[in-house]
Amino acid sequence: MTQLVEQTPPETATHSLSAPNAPETPRRTSHRTLIAVLAILVLVIAGGFSVARRFSDHQTLIKETETLAVPTVSVIKPSMEAAQDELTLPAQLQAYVESSIYSRTNGYLLRWYKDIGSHVRKGELLAEIDTPEIDQELLQAKAARQQIAAQVEMARISADRWTNLRKTDSVSQQEADQQTSAYSQARANLDAADANVRRLEQLESFKHIDAPFAGVITKRNVDVGALVTAGSAVQAKEMFVLAQFDPLRVYVSIPQNNAASIRRGMPAYIDLRELPGQKFYGKVARTADAIDPATRTMLTEIDVPNHEGKLMPGAYAQLHFAVPIQIERISIPVNAILFRAEGPRVAVVGADQKVHLKSIIIGRDFGIKVEILGGLEPTDQIVVNPSDSLEEGQQVRVKTGAGA
Repeated sequence: MTQLVEQTPPETATHSLSAPNAPETPRRTSHRTLIAVLAILVLVIAGGFSVARRFSDHQTLIKETETLAVPTVSVIKPSMEAAQDELTLPAQLQAYVESSIYSRTNGYLLRWYKDIGSHVRKGELLAEIDTPEIDQELLQAKAARQQIAAQVEMARISADRWTNLRKTDSVSQQEADQQTSAYSQARANLDAADANVRRLEQLESFKHIDAPFAGVITKRNVDVGALVTAGSAVQAKEMFVLAQFDPLRVYVSIPQNNAASIRRGMPAYIDLRELPGQKFYGKVARTADAIDPATRTMLTEIDVPNHEGKLMPGAYAQLHFAVPIQIERISIPVNAILFRAEGPRVAVVGADQKVHLKSIIIGRDFGIKVEILGGLEPTDQIVVNPSDSLEEGQQVRVKTGAGA
């Protein structure tokens, strides 16, 4: 017997198998929404951290910029030099007498007899000038003088004759006075001609250039055939420069603190680096007896004999006085000085951490250090290697560990 089995259609079987999973669809949607929200939240948090980090970096950059805008400087305090038993100052040697010799007449240099380094005596001939124009003017003046002299003689004879005729009433008094006046005028003309001749003779004598004093020729600025014009330092160039080397003048600026100790007649000596071990003694000849307000120093002159000619004008020397120095002397490094148009300055850092530019007066130069005669206090904090851009009142930062 055949049993009939009822078969289910395929769509119905599939539907019956999927029916139990239908409730899981809303749950999956909920998970996806949660994941999206979490992702958005993570992005928001990450963005917030990024913004916060950028803001922090910006603030840090601003602080670093402000920090770099304030320059950092190193400071020191002035060094205190020990007292000495003598006063030593830089000095300059100068000739005792020095004169620029100019021409007093116009012409051409005929010849010169002395060159640089020549020792000459007073009145010795240095050069000759050819003056053809002056020569011709002198000859003309002498000829004119002879003419006027002849006129004077004629006027004298006429005056005497008319005076005698007046005694016999042969001529009037007026006519006699006219002749006498003509004679007087002729004499005055003769005096003027004599004066003109003497003037030209004086100019003629200037063609010979003589030494006004004994000394050494240090310059010769003309040569044979050169045009020479009369004048001074403003109008013409000097022909020669003559200097007297024995004795020599030594000029030195005495600081105000020591000016009262310097007296005329005080002994002193100089030494030169190129002549080691040699001392040249002299005496104080004169002082200015006044303090220069610009440098706070007193100009002093010392005369030093130079019989052997070892010393030369213009040389640099060290001058020594036997004057005990009891005051404290301040010195600073050379690299702490600012050279401005107003004069030497130093940058000092005050308690407010601001720069204050102080004017200083420089004394002796010790090489890497210089003596300061005024303008600084021992407690000042001086900027080392200051920048040229430092200005008054500028805020600075002192380098840690710098200063004394």
